[in-house]
Amino acid sequence: MSADLPRIISVDDHLVEPPHLWESRLPARYKDVGPRIKILPRGDFKLENGIWLESPGDGPEMAAWWHYEDHRYQLKQIIACPGIPPEEVTARGVTFDEIRPGCFEPKARVADMQQNHVEASLCFPNYPRFCGQLFAERKDMELSKLCVEAYNDFMVEEWCGDSDGALIPLCIVPLWDAQLAAAEIRRNAARGVRAVAFSEIPAWLDLPSIHTDYWDPFIEACQETGTVICMHIGSGTRTVNTGPDSPTVVSANLIACNSISSMIDWIFSGKLEQFPKLKLLYAECQIGWIPYFVERADDTWHTHQWAQGETRIPHPPSFYYQRNVFGCFFKDTVGIEQLDRIGVDNVMFETDYPHQDGTFPNSKQVAEDLFGHLDEESIYKISRGNAIRLLELDRP
Repeated sequence: MSADLPRIISVDDHLVEPPHLWESRLPARYKDVGPRIKILPRGDFKLENGIWLESPGDGPEMAAWWHYEDHRYQLKQIIACPGIPPEEVTARGVTFDEIRPGCFEPKARVADMQQNHVEASLCFPNYPRFCGQLFAERKDMELSKLCVEAYNDFMVEEWCGDSDGALIPLCIVPLWDAQLAAAEIRRNAARGVRAVAFSEIPAWLDLPSIHTDYWDPFIEACQETGTVICMHIGSGTRTVNTGPDSPTVVSANLIACNSISSMIDWIFSGKLEQFPKLKLLYAECQIGWIPYFVERADDTWHTHQWAQGETRIPHPPSFYYQRNVFGCFFKDTVGIEQLDRIGVDNVMFETDYPHQDGTFPNSKQVAEDLFGHLDEESIYKISRGNAIRLLELDRP
């Protein structure tokens, strides 16, 4: 250890949405169709193309079930298990009484953060999935729009509310309409939000790709307001798999391919040339893959110009990576060994609370083991300084 680890600012944690979130904010006419919790028997489930397919069973053990139009989803232990030994964690349905209050209560979350050497935390959604794509898949789009706005109001007013900056607001947008998305960016930026959850690969959600001009109003609003586009691993819903009979653990090992594909997509789309002040954050994908794919992108930029008359980016991809792209990690010794090539100014630490992978309550020790041998300035940047700069946080 070259320096004592400063308190962490984690740029990837998660919120388990409390039962009252939408019921307390939606108009009364949506009482029976908007997102709401019912306590029902646990049900069988399967993960198909990144989506849980499930319905309540008839046994004696209960779970909290989200009901929203025809969608059913049970709260699962794997996404709300801080402090439980990994070997004891399962995907079984649970009720809110069975999970740690810090998963869904802001004051309890801040208390858990203090125990975990974390000063501030950026939290992605859970039930609407990592960029709110659930709302883009439903039937009543007016209700979907109200659900997005209700989530953001909860995020700003209640979740982050009186946390004195310990909880950092991260908004979602109506993904089905780029103009509505731009308006929601500006609405939330006006009250201090500087981060938005977005899909790694919109085309995987049957939305236009970023190679079109469809998303330009949204991207322009993000650049104008200094809002960072945050793309969590799996926010394209689909995951890379090798075949219908391969186990889930195969996808878990290949899921960084989503972020790789996304970063290359953004760089070669020309959007980072068109919107030079835009910032992208990749969450929970680790960082060890970055040097090879940036090097490969530079090579193809030099040698494959003939393929499609590529003229959208006048600078090599490494230029845009260094200027516009940030990654975060919590399990990556390879990435730390490659830090001189990745860039110490482009990476941040995360804790992934309250998911199974998360480092609670040992995040300080995990961070020290990973990068505590670095110089004091590098330790500061990775643990908090880069996050303060990127998200314009009012922190020491």
